[in-house]
Amino acid sequence: MNDGRADFDFIFGRWQVRNRKLRDVTDPGCDEWVEFDATAHAEPILGGLGHVDRIWTDAPPGEQPFEGYTLRQFDPQARVWRIWWASSRNPGHLDPPVEGAWRDGRGVFDCDDVLGGHPVKVRFEWTRDGADAARWQQSFSYDQGVTWRTNWIMELSRTA
Repeated sequence: MNDGRADFDFIFGRWQVRNRKLRDVTDPGCDEWVEFDATAHAEPILGGLGHVDRIWTDAPPGEQPFEGYTLRQFDPQARVWRIWWASSRNPGHLDPPVEGAWRDGRGVFDCDDVLGGHPVKVRFEWTRDGADAARWQQSFSYDQGVTWRTNWIMELSRTA
């Protein structure tokens, strides 16, 4: 069935991840970028209508290592994906889901949130280059989607 449920199947397996992010993504004025490596693993759940993705980081410069957890679920009636994120940096908290779909080789997923006391639109964007490389980036908009500021980029390379 080609309704979108297989759009993220490429993510299954193990990955090396090169991260480039603003040191404080919740601060609209932050302009200091840090780079660090991570490993990730994703697997299907719920008969292929969802999957879990875990990431373990090396310590970003001047910070502690952390673990992140992503739950992605496909809604076949609405033909959309919902993506939730949790991290050991913010124990007991599950971010509101971004929601969206893949079109023309690009996945775009948005939600409204409040970060650092600021109302913000959150956007995840996914692209992939063949079976062994993918890119994720996160952007925030503080003006209701008029402008977007990228604050985190992950370059994923499949590992054997």
